[in-house]
Amino acid sequence: MRILAAMSGGVDSAVAAARAVDAGHEVVGVHLALSRMPGTLRTGSRGCCTIEDAMDARRVANTIGIPFYVWDLSERFKEDVVDDFVAEYAAGRTPNPCMRCNEKIKFQALLEKAIALGFDAVATGHYATLVPGPTGPELHRASAWAKDQSYVLGVLTERQLAHCYFPLGDTPSKELVRAEAAERGLQIAKKPDSHDICFIPDGDTRGWLSEYVDREPGEILDEDGEVVGRHDGAHGYTVGQRRGLQLGRPAADGKPRYVLSIRPVSNQVVVGPKERLAISRIAGGRYSFAGEPGFDLGETFSCDVQIRAHADPVPAFARLVPILEEERTEQHRADATHEIVVDIDLALAEPLLGVAPGQTAVLYLGTRVLGQFTIDRAIAAPESCEELRAGRSEETDPAESPSVSVVAS
Repeated sequence: MRILAAMSGGVDSAVAAARAVDAGHEVVGVHLALSRMPGTLRTGSRGCCTIEDAMDARRVANTIGIPFYVWDLSERFKEDVVDDFVAEYAAGRTPNPCMRCNEKIKFQALLEKAIALGFDAVATGHYATLVPGPTGPELHRASAWAKDQSYVLGVLTERQLAHCYFPLGDTPSKELVRAEAAERGLQIAKKPDSHDICFIPDGDTRGWLSEYVDREPGEILDEDGEVVGRHDGAHGYTVGQRRGLQLGRPAADGKPRYVLSIRPVSNQVVVGPKERLAISRIAGGRYSFAGEPGFDLGETFSCDVQIRAHADPVPAFARLVPILEEERTEQHRADATHEIVVDIDLALAEPLLGVAPGQTAVLYLGTRVLGQFTIDRAIAAPESCEELRAGRSEETDPAESPSVSVVAS
C-alpha cells in the first residue's frame, strides 16, 4: 500500500512510520504545521506541532529513509479547532479540542488530501486496533488498555477507518516503543509525551481564553440561589471545578464546594457539595458512528460509556431518540433532530462525577467503539439505584434545578 505517515515529531508516530516501512509499504512522511506562530518551541512536554517537532520528524524520516513534507493546515486548524474551542467555552461548555482535531484535521482534512494524492491509508501512532467486520473495519481498543487511545478516535467513521493504519495497536507498552525507537537509532526515543492543549502550551486555559472571550463579572450562587461569591467571567469555570472559586461565604457544613453548573445566559456559576456532581443520565448530539452497529439504534441497547480519555468505561443503556419541538431546550443545537440518551447502569456502576456539557462521550460494545456524541445535558443521579429502576427519576429543567450539572447556553 501507499501509506502517508502523519509524523508529529513524537516517538509513537516515528515508530509507527518505521513499522510501516518494515511491513513493505511505500511510505511518505508528513508533518502538520498547525501553529500560526511557526517559531514556537516546545517547553518540556508542553505543546506540540511546533518548529522543534517538525525538525524532529524530519530527522526521523531521514533516518528511516522516507520522503518527508510539511503541510500547512494552520488556517483550517484555527477555524475548526481553535475557533470552535472559543465558541464552546463562550457558551459555557467544556470542549475537547483533541477530539475536534482528530475529527476535522487528522482524519478529515489530512485523509481527504491523502486520498486525493493517491495514498491508500494514513498511518498514525495511536494505540488502537482495526478488526475486519461484516460491512467494513471496526475500531477496537488497543491490546494494552492502559495505553488505549480508541477514545480520541471515537469520532472516526467507517469510511475513514477504511483508510487508517495503526501499527502500534498490538504493542503492550510505551516502554517497548521507546526501546524500539532507541534500537532504530531515533534521537526522539526519550522525548517526553505531549500533554495539555497544544495551542495553550503554558497550560493556562483561563488566561488564554481571556484574550478571546470578554470577561463579564457575575454572581456565584449556591443551590438555594443565595449569592456566595463573585466571578470575573463564567467562561473561566467548568463543571466539577473546586479550586479558584474564591467564595465569600463558607458552606454551612464546612465542606468544599464544587461548580455544579454554568449559566452563560444569566452569567451565573452555581456551586454545591461534591455529591451533587453525581450523574446518572447524559444526553447530547453532534454524534457519529464508527461503522454499522448491526441493530436498531432507536431501541435501548446495552453498552459501556467513557467520558474522558483516561476514564474508566461504565456500563450503561443507550438509545437514539428524536428531539420533539415542544421538548427542545436551550441545550439542544438549533439544527439537531435527534440525540443520544445514555442511562448509567447504577446496579453495576457508580454515577459519573463532574460531567461537563461539551465533553465527548464514546460508546463501546465490549472492546469495539460504536460511536460518540457531544454531551449537552447531564441529569443528576437519584438517591438510590432502586429509585432509578422504579422509574421515578425525572429530568428537570436545568434552569430550575441547580443540582443538575448542565449548561444553559
